[in-house]
Amino acid sequence: QDTGKYTFGVKDTLLCLDMGAIETLIVWEDLAVTKFTLMNKETGATDEKFLTDEQAQDQAQFIDKETGADLEVQDKTAMLEWLANNYRKFGCALEIITNKSQEGS
Repeated sequence: QDTGKYTFGVKDTLLCLDMGAIETLIVWEDLAVTKFTLMNKETGATDEKFLTDEQAQDQAQFIDKETGADLEVQDKTAMLEWLANNYRKFGCALEIITNKSQEGS
């Protein structure tokens, strides 16, 4: 049965994925979001951030707000690639949409 519920945006979608609340994840193939794995050089703690290309240009994204320490980029992966490799862990189906097919244009 369709619940009629949906979510938009990276932050809300990731929260719903973590809760296991998504049955079908629909993602645009040209999604311009990158997953960064960042490590605090001083504490060794790691964190993940999903940033748009515009946000990734802001150096404030790569500074720890609490300590002021620089965050070193450990890994950088396109969000679509990360979702394609990990969607099963969240118990959902993944559908990638495009505007380059006969149906999509």
